[in-house]
Amino acid sequence: MPDDLDVPPEPIPDPAAPAAAAAAALRRATSSTSPATARRRRGARASYSDGRDPALVGDALERLMRDLGWTDQAAVARLMSAWPAAVGAELAEHVTPAAFADGELTVRADSTAWATQVRLLLPALHRAVNEAVGSGVVTRISVVGPQAPSWSAGPRRVKGRGPRDTYG
Repeated sequence: MPDDLDVPPEPIPDPAAPAAAAAAALRRATSSTSPATARRRRGARASYSDGRDPALVGDALERLMRDLGWTDQAAVARLMSAWPAAVGAELAEHVTPAAFADGELTVRADSTAWATQVRLLLPALHRAVNEAVGSGVVTRISVVGPQAPSWSAGPRRVKGRGPRDTYG
């Protein structure tokens, strides 16, 4: 019987070993990177944002407007919506902003008298507009009076004085 003592005893099988081996094989099969690369990525975090992190909606919209060059148009839109607060209630009753293009703000007056008055007040109006939208957005303000009625109506028209030509 001394020969029986030299043989090592058989190890007791672990019942969880096949399940652990199957789980490790599944992780290796479904992983898109090697385990060493995954360990490196987990350990090293960037201290900057790559643009995919969540951001506040207001910050994202400001960045979008800045990237597309819409900051001036947005400032003028705020001016047009808050016109009475920017220029005063009395002036806003008779003068309205009509258009904005290439740094020029066009305002329309109710009457020719108000158009003349606003032309005299242009330096003060320009200061008020600059306070509302920021300096440099509006470079020029032009004032136009009321539109005269057009007597040419319809697709066909006769040359001459038209409806005012009634005295032979």
